[in-house]
Parts: sequence; C-alpha cells; structure tokens
Amino acid sequence: MEKFKTFLSMIKVEHTLFALPFAFTGMFLAARGVPSFGTIFWIIVAVLGARSGAMGFNRVADAKIDARNPRTAKRDIPAGKISVNEASLYVIISFAVYFFAAWMLNPLCLYLSPIPFVIFILYSYTKRFTALCHIVLGAALGIAPIGAWVAVTGSLNFGIFLLGLAVLFWVSGFDIVYACQDIDFDCEEGLFSIPRYLGLRNSLYLARAFHVVSFLIFLYTWSYFDLGFIYLTGILITGGFMIYQHSIIKPEDLSRLDMAFFNLNAYISLSICFFTFFDLVI
Repeated sequence: MEKFKTFLSMIKVEHTLFALPFAFTGMFLAARGVPSFGTIFWIIVAVLGARSGAMGFNRVADAKIDARNPRTAKRDIPAGKISVNEASLYVIISFAVYFFAAWMLNPLCLYLSPIPFVIFILYSYTKRFTALCHIVLGAALGIAPIGAWVAVTGSLNFGIFLLGLAVLFWVSGFDIVYACQDIDFDCEEGLFSIPRYLGLRNSLYLARAFHVVSFLIFLYTWSYFDLGFIYLTGILITGGFMIYQHSIIKPEDLSRLDMAFFNLNAYISLSICFFTFFDLVI
C-alpha cells in the first residue's frame, strides 16, 4: 500500500484536473446533457487508467534523465522511494484498467484504444529526437474529449476533433512555457525542446500564439455545437485566464511558473467543463 501511495504521488494524480474535465466536456457535448451513470463511471476509469499509465511510464522512461536534472532529482524514482520495476508494475496495471474500461464502453472505444496508448508511449521518448515533443503531449491530452465522445455515441464527429485540437494547442502552449526552466539542462544533455532552439523570449511568444489559436478554436466550437451564452461566457473567462497566465510569466522572471502552470491551467479546464455542463442542462 505504501508503494501504491508513492506511485500516486509520483504521477501527480491531482493533475488529472487537466484531462478529466475535458473528457467530461466531450461527454456532455456528445450526450447534449448527462449520459448514463455507467458511461460516466467507465469514462472516469478509462481516463484515470490512461493518465496513470502514461505518467507512470514517462517517469520510468525518464528516470535516468531526471536523476541528472537538479529540478527533478528529488522525484520518487531517482530518490529511491520506488524502484523502476515497482513503478513499471503499476504502469502495466493502469494500462490494463484503461483497456478494460474501453472494452466496457463500446466496440469502437476498444478498437481505437491502442491509438492513445501509442501516443502516450511515444511522448516519453520524443524529447530525445524532436522539439515537437510539446505537440505530442498536446495530442495526448487532446484525445480526452474525443475519446469521451466515442464512449457516449459510439461514433466520431468533426466538431469533437476541433475541441481536441483546441486542447492540443492549449496544452502545447503551456508545456512550451513549462519547458523554459530546463533550457540549460536540455542543451547540456542534448535533449530537444522548443525553448532550446528558439530561446526563452521567442518560446514565450510562440506559446502565446498557440493559446490564441486555442482560444479561437474554442470560440468556434461554440458556434459549431450550437451552444448558448453560458458556454460562450466560459470561453471568454478561459481567455481571461490565458491572458493572465502569460502576464505573470516573463523571460527575466519565471518565479511564478508553477502558479501559471498548475493553478491557472486547472481553472481553465474546469471552467470549460462547468460552463459546458450548465449550458446544456439549463
């Protein structure tokens, strides 16, 4: 049980707040309200299993790199709190739970479930060969609303891909910002990232551009899904959070990075989820 608690700490289970609300958003849109309890339950199980497996695998794959980075050297595997083998066991269990949940939802979910799995595994290695690793992470989270849509409807829809694309640009943008603190280490280790190649200031400009694109796509989904004023209000609030997020991060001062990354991003995903829900049920 102690190792399981360590695993949960290692994967930052509380950061599920980035992915789960967007899965719920896709779920609410697909059902035009609230689907059955069983569907909600298995979507939650699928998201928790997928995210736990993906994050756990990333920690396993990066264990040696994390041990050499002063910022990450105190993570659970480098610090010896949990071994690679122990963490790997929980990763296997997590992905097994994910595939089982996909099977319980519907045949198309099970048929498509290897696609997110491959993206999750691929992401952990992308920074070894491409600066587009931020885009791959965005795709990994952008799948959440698409998967939830499939879970409810058993089909695919162009509009839900737009929502997934908006999430992709949102996640990619804030991951570029977060990677700015590791520029020196990435250069020393030969790791790939956009901040390493563009520099701090240009990377922050690119992150802003990504978030503008994300906001515009979110705005378009309001029209595409024929939603109301409540959803629009949520998108505008989200835009406000994005603006504030970038206002507190400057090339010469990254001291408020954790607030911008963790707190505000959680507010963004929760805002869109809640306003989607209330728009559809009221």
